[in-house]
Amino acid sequence: MKQITIISGKGGTGKTTIAAAFASLAKNAVFADCDVDAADLHLILNPEIKETMTFKGLKIAVKDPAKCTSCAKCLEHCRFNAIDENFNIKPMGCEGCGVCEYVCSTKAITLVDRISGHAFLSETRFGPMAHAVLKTAEEASGMLVSLVRENAKRLAREQNRDLIIIDGPPGIGCPVISAISGVDLVLVVSEPTVSGVHDAERVIGVAKHFRVPALLLVNKFDLNIQKTEELEKFCLDSGVGLAGRLPYDNLTTEAMIAQKTLIEYSDDAPISKELSRIWELLRGVIDGQ
Repeated sequence: MKQITIISGKGGTGKTTIAAAFASLAKNAVFADCDVDAADLHLILNPEIKETMTFKGLKIAVKDPAKCTSCAKCLEHCRFNAIDENFNIKPMGCEGCGVCEYVCSTKAITLVDRISGHAFLSETRFGPMAHAVLKTAEEASGMLVSLVRENAKRLAREQNRDLIIIDGPPGIGCPVISAISGVDLVLVVSEPTVSGVHDAERVIGVAKHFRVPALLLVNKFDLNIQKTEELEKFCLDSGVGLAGRLPYDNLTTEAMIAQKTLIEYSDDAPISKELSRIWELLRGVIDGQ
């Protein structure tokens, strides 16, 4: 079973559009949306949910009013301003650190599991999909990404699929590390801007640190040729291969509005043909490993 993760150093570079296009080109694959903080692959693939599971992330403090003596120790020691002047716990502020439970002499406060999100097993027109959603202001997104990946592997085993395409999260934090650990290849999608260059360099550094092979794809390359060349030079100097360039094209927006992949919307457009070529390149790389 091979795994490809599509990541970007920053949001808005087009990785989900590219992941969706690959979904329509792949054969015998499972798709995983690991951008659990802002999942949107479902907007294009329109999955039919077959199974829902609860995700429990950080714990939350709960107070038993009958045991509380209003000693104020919890309020004194809480570093997150999660306890009000009446010694009630504010759920949105609680980080589940447990200090209030520790200092409470009457055992009026305990830590309990809280539902932080949900994970789904679904079916799309291209094949099975694992995805999830993290509730607003919840933590432990890296743990939820790991659950999505495990669910994708489960689908692959059950349905005898030989490839998992992962739409990864942006940035370089825990969710990204969870999304790329142990995969066969990462495709870094960047754009030719100052922030695009900077963040691509950072996320490529993360991939190299974890010894995951990486390729670079420059999206909307024709917006700034100088920055595109700067990106490509950095990759060549760092030993990172170039997957290709995609032009700026209004078809991307049109396809998105139509809830179709670029390949479905216009398979003979230059951008679609280039995506097809890049997909064949990626398949060749992982098949040759």
